[in-house]
Amino acid sequence: MTPRLVIGTTNRKKGLELVDLLAPLGLAIETLADHPQALAVDETGDTFAANAALKAAQQAKHLGRWLLAEDSGLVVDALAGAPGVYSARYAGPQATDAENNTRLLAELGSTPPERRGAHYVCHATLADPSGAIRAESEAVCHGRIRTTPAGQAGFGYDPLFEIVEYHRTFAELGEVVKGAISHRARAVRMLVPQLARLLDERAFDDGA
Repeated sequence: MTPRLVIGTTNRKKGLELVDLLAPLGLAIETLADHPQALAVDETGDTFAANAALKAAQQAKHLGRWLLAEDSGLVVDALAGAPGVYSARYAGPQATDAENNTRLLAELGSTPPERRGAHYVCHATLADPSGAIRAESEAVCHGRIRTTPAGQAGFGYDPLFEIVEYHRTFAELGEVVKGAISHRARAVRMLVPQLARLLDERAFDDGA
C-alpha cells in the first residue's frame, strides 16, 4: 500500500507547490481539503517553528495521519521583523492578500530601496499519527520590498517581494522559478532526505 502523507494546508497554490516538491518520494499526497473534519489550529506560537509544530502535532494526532505542516512569513528589516508570524493576518484576522500588501506598503512609506531588505522564512515540520515530531527544517529566501506590486503569479506578498538578482518579483518569476528558489522549496527539499529515511525504515507502515 502506498504510504500516505497529509499536507497541512487548504491553500490550493501552496498545496501544489508542496506536491511537486515531494513527488520523488512516491507518497500518496492529500491536503486538509481532503479532510473536512480537520482542526482549526490556533497559531499561538511566537516563532515560525513553534507554529509549525502546533499545526503538525495537533492535526496529525486528530486525523491519525502522518502530516507535514509549515509556517512561513515575511520578515522586513525596516519594520523590526514585522509582519513575521503575523504575515497572513497583518491587516486583520480575515485579511486578504491585497489588504496585507496595502498595509505593508503603508508601513514602509517612503523608505528608500536600500533599506527595504526583507526575507521570507519557512519552517516545515513532520509529525506522525501520534502527534510526535519526527523531522523538521527551516530555510529563507532574501529579497526586498517593491514600492508597487508587479506580476500575477503566486500569492501573499509575492507581487511585492523582489528577488534582487532577477530584478523581478516572485509574482513575475512564476511558479517554476519560485519552485526552485523559494523559502518553502528550500525547506521542503531539506526535509526530503529525512522523509526518505523514515520511508526506508518503514516508519510510515505504522500509521494510517
